[in-house]
Amino acid sequence: MNRVLLAAFLARAEVRSALVGLAIGLVLALVLPSLPGVGSGLALRTLTVCAIYALAAAGVGVLYGRLGLVSIMQIGLVAVGGWATLRIYHATHLPFEVVMVLAALVTAAVGVIVGLPALRLSGLSLAIVTLMVAGALEVLVTYAGFPNGGDGFLGRVSGGTLAVIMPRPALGQSDDEFFRYVGVVVVVVLVLLRWLLMVRPGRTWAAIRQGEAGAVSLGINTVAHRLLALAVTSAVTGVAGALLAASSGILDPTSFKAQQSVLLFATVLIGGAFSLLGAVLGGLFFYGLPQLLNTVGLDGNLVFVVLGLGLVQAVTTAPAGIAGQLGALWRRLRPPRPPRPSRPSRPSREVTV
Repeated sequence: MNRVLLAAFLARAEVRSALVGLAIGLVLALVLPSLPGVGSGLALRTLTVCAIYALAAAGVGVLYGRLGLVSIMQIGLVAVGGWATLRIYHATHLPFEVVMVLAALVTAAVGVIVGLPALRLSGLSLAIVTLMVAGALEVLVTYAGFPNGGDGFLGRVSGGTLAVIMPRPALGQSDDEFFRYVGVVVVVVLVLLRWLLMVRPGRTWAAIRQGEAGAVSLGINTVAHRLLALAVTSAVTGVAGALLAASSGILDPTSFKAQQSVLLFATVLIGGAFSLLGAVLGGLFFYGLPQLLNTVGLDGNLVFVVLGLGLVQAVTTAPAGIAGQLGALWRRLRPPRPPRPSRPSRPSREVTV
C-alpha cells in the first residue's frame, strides 16, 4: 500500500518538476565554480549574491502569485535578517547554521508585526503601505547601522575601535566553497517552499487568490492564512539576509534602500511570479544585470530603463513571465504522452422476467 501511495505521489506533475529542479539546482551549485571564467573572482561572487536574492524574490513571488498580495518591503526584510544575523553572532558566537535559523525566526516575527495592520488591504493600497514600511526600515537601518562587534543593543563599536568581521560558515570559507554552500541552502529552501505550495496551505492560498468571498464561504480563515504566508516568506527572506551577511561579514545600510524593493518586485514579474524558476530569474536580473552593465562600461542605473521595458512587455504580453513562456515552450516541444488504456467495461447482466 505504501508503495502504491509513493508511486502515485511521484507521478504528480508538480512533484516531478520539483525533483527535476532539485537535481538541476544541486548540479549547478556543484559544477559552476569549476567552469573556466566563473570559478573565482567577481563573476562567482556575483552569482553567489544572485542566488541569495533569489530567496527574497521567491518570497515576493509566493505572496503575489499565490495570494495576489503586492509586497514591496522584501529588501527591508533582507536588512532585518542581516542585522539579526550579525547581532546574534557577535553576542553568542553560535555556529552559523543556528544563527541563520534564529535570524529567520526574528525576520518572520518582524514581518508579521509590520504586516499585520495591512492584512485586510490589497492591490494598490497594500503596495503603498508595504513601500512605506520599506522606507521606515531603511531609515531605522541607516540610523542604527549594522552590528560590528560592539557592546550594547545595537552592537556598534565606537572610539576608534576596529570593527569585527563575522567569519563565513565552516563549510564555505573560500569563494567556491561558499557558492556551493549558498547553492545547497537556496535549493533546499526552494524545495521546502515548493512542497508547502503543493500541500494544504498552498492550496488554501490559491483559493484565497481566486476569490476571498468564496474562500470565506468554504470556512477558510483568510487572515490566519495570510499571516502564515507572511511569516513563511519573511523567514525565507531572513535566510537571504543571513547568507548576505555571511558573504562579506559586514553589511552597508546603503545597500537596502526602499527603491530596491520596487526593483525586486519588477524583476519577479519579468521572471515569472507564478513559479519558483521565475524567482531564480528575478534574483539574477536584480543583482546580476546591474553588475553586467557596469562590467561592459555602462551605467548600472540603466537597469531601471531595461527592466522598465521588460516590465511593460511582461504585463502586456506575458503575464506569466519568462518562466511561463519557457514552460509553454517545453510543453509544445515534448512528445505527447500515450493515452491511458481504458478499462474494459463489465458486461451488463440481463434480467429475465
